[in-house]
Amino acid sequence: MNAMEAELQKLREMSDMVTLYGPGLVRALIILVVGLVLAKVFLKYARVILRRFNLKEATLSIVVNVLFILIITLFVIMAAQFLGLKGMVIGRVLVAISLALVGIVVIFRPLIPTLPFKVGHTVKTGDLLGKVEGTTLMNTRIRTFDGKTVFVPHSKVLNDYLINYHLIPNRQIRIDFPIGYQEDLLRAKAILSEILAEDPRILKTPPARVFVINLDLDGVQLAAWSWVKNIDYWRTRCDLLEKIKLRFDHEGIGFGMARRLVHIQEASSVGRTDAEDLVGRAEHKTA
Repeated sequence: MNAMEAELQKLREMSDMVTLYGPGLVRALIILVVGLVLAKVFLKYARVILRRFNLKEATLSIVVNVLFILIITLFVIMAAQFLGLKGMVIGRVLVAISLALVGIVVIFRPLIPTLPFKVGHTVKTGDLLGKVEGTTLMNTRIRTFDGKTVFVPHSKVLNDYLINYHLIPNRQIRIDFPIGYQEDLLRAKAILSEILAEDPRILKTPPARVFVINLDLDGVQLAAWSWVKNIDYWRTRCDLLEKIKLRFDHEGIGFGMARRLVHIQEASSVGRTDAEDLVGRAEHKTA
């Protein structure tokens, strides 16, 4: 019976605490949530405005982080007042903590390496090509184009080479292949120029180029280079390869073939030649 009364007493005390502090706690949580949302919105526009002053990325990051800390500190003080805490005391404590955090950010932020990409960017690191889905303190999550999710440690990303295809809006398509020496070179170049000019995805500036890049055993090496938007790169390249193959077949222009010359010499013949060479050298020394 005493145990039951003790449990009932605990429930009454909890009920009294909820009645006393519940409304204030709800309002405090609402203030914190609103503060986080407003801070993110404000910093988004602040980052855009600050970029107009041509600040370095490291300086811009420090300023944004400091503003975020100050804004969150202000809303935490407001939430604490709704909980019945003394505003002056809690304000001083939070201001001291905020100043300490600002000092840490200003001093140590430039020493922390920045990842050379953002969520949503298409990157290649090592033999891995895919889209960045998220980052944590320890690794980066990349979704490859064949459907695999790969977690790459930041140490590997920072110590290995990385290609970010989103830092510039456009990308160059390079298609190089040989045609036979007996084919009509000028006609082949004209066909390539027509194919590039007909595709609306290929940008006018910089202009597409068709030229001879090399002469070798396989044939005359032709190059067709053009620029497209990043989002159009792979599909455009695949379409161009198909159009070139079909058009060259239709025009009767043959592609260059790999050729190798192989000399076969009988072993017995080689042996006699070596022996004769040795005898000749001996006679020469004797003379």
